[in-house]
Amino acid sequence: MTFRQGGRLDTSGVSGGGRGGRRGGRGVAVGGGVGGLAVVLIALFLGVDPGQLGLTPGDTGHQGQYSESAQQFQSHIDQCDLQQANTDTICRIVATAESLEDVWTAQLPAQAGMDWVQPHTNIFTGLVDTGCGAGSSDTGPFYCPADQEVYLDPAFFDDVLVRRLGGSPEGAAQMYVVAHEFGHHLQTMLGDIRRSQQDPRGPSSGAVRVELQADCYAGLWAHYATTTPAPGGQAPLLESLTESDVDAIIRTAEAIGDDHIQTVGGARVDPSSWTHGSSEMRREWFLVGYQQGTVAACDTFNAQL
Repeated sequence: MTFRQGGRLDTSGVSGGGRGGRRGGRGVAVGGGVGGLAVVLIALFLGVDPGQLGLTPGDTGHQGQYSESAQQFQSHIDQCDLQQANTDTICRIVATAESLEDVWTAQLPAQAGMDWVQPHTNIFTGLVDTGCGAGSSDTGPFYCPADQEVYLDPAFFDDVLVRRLGGSPEGAAQMYVVAHEFGHHLQTMLGDIRRSQQDPRGPSSGAVRVELQADCYAGLWAHYATTTPAPGGQAPLLESLTESDVDAIIRTAEAIGDDHIQTVGGARVDPSSWTHGSSEMRREWFLVGYQQGTVAACDTFNAQL
């Protein structure tokens, strides 16, 4: 997935280094009717005990490449442009968030009759304070519905996703992770994210259906990302999506399946404990969104799993 060359990025919806930098999205009021949703931290991307991956509390295996202070993080974010987004992980996150805003701003009114409200994106390392409680790099990327923020540690991609789980190192895989978390924000807007707490475990549980739907929404974004114009009728931020890019996303979706994570951690595969779905499920539901491109097709709650 290649971003077009040249052009600045709007970084107003992204902050770095921890909580407290909310500045709003492009012309969109951040907030709305779900801001007070009383839930604990849910929709963790991995949903597993870090010990299963050979990690101890406070140890993510990070090599310190993102040890910037909050001020340095923010400076890095604010200097991002589209060309850098093709090579720099932090800038890629910023550009992906902007592309997601473009796609959902166009598609949500057309498909669901409601306006998109952009979530805030918080790029951090180490520990972070959230509206859902304390978060850390150990948990992997996550979305907090109480403050409507997506939290991402850029070191996660190489240190955990690739090195420990065998996901793809390609930029497309990182963008899929961001798109998945934005899918949880859409679920908050639609009122579906609560189902994760009501039925939290098992291969056909509400929790698994919530995660698979977020994968499907990530696929829907990929379906439109190279054809949706940027504001003002400018060319789409993404120029290309190749077969190799889709393969990288599929490899990563499979790497974060519950069965694969349990195997990597040396545990037996136990479907009754699943919270996110198997590798096969995650691959299939991303492809449903990518191939069909509709919110209706992503109805995991009425699908037979």
